[in-house]
Amino acid sequence: MVELLAKTPCEGLLPITVGDVSLTEDLPVSLTMLTARKGRLEACSELLKSAHGMVMPKPNRVTGTAAARAVWFGRDQAMLVGPAPNWSLKNEATVVDQSDAWAVVKLEGAGAEDVLARLVPVDVRTATFKRGHTARTMLGHMTVSITRVGEQAFQIMAFRSMAKTLVHDLQRAMESVAARG
Repeated sequence: MVELLAKTPCEGLLPITVGDVSLTEDLPVSLTMLTARKGRLEACSELLKSAHGMVMPKPNRVTGTAAARAVWFGRDQAMLVGPAPNWSLKNEATVVDQSDAWAVVKLEGAGAEDVLARLVPVDVRTATFKRGHTARTMLGHMTVSITRVGEQAFQIMAFRSMAKTLVHDLQRAMESVAARG
């Protein structure tokens, strides 16, 4: 009988450092999609606040802290990143475990914005995309979620099946930025 081994989405691919930019795998304890029931966004937000200390985020924003955050993922939707969900949330939202479905990486360093500028159609410069801002967008040909988590740091989430392509595309852009000096 074949013995299956658990692997992270980017196992064997990361970490990578090129120039002053590094790419590492970010492994939150849990990823949970919360979709507020129709007409229940406010109630869902209040329940999320009492259960986890954060509210449902506004469009293109993040609430919470580095250890536990809610990332806007669409209309009346948020990805709870970090803690396992308080299951009382099911009273106001559909709660779906997404922990194994996503590759989550952290891109950081002085050239991180330049790396993303080569791959995404979103202006991620600090002047317009501040800490706590997030976007569902394309990175190359993949749908991703990009969140600014620090002055020179971004958390990027892509479908697990695209992990190798995500790392490849980011590494190429990192090499391009480093080559320009």
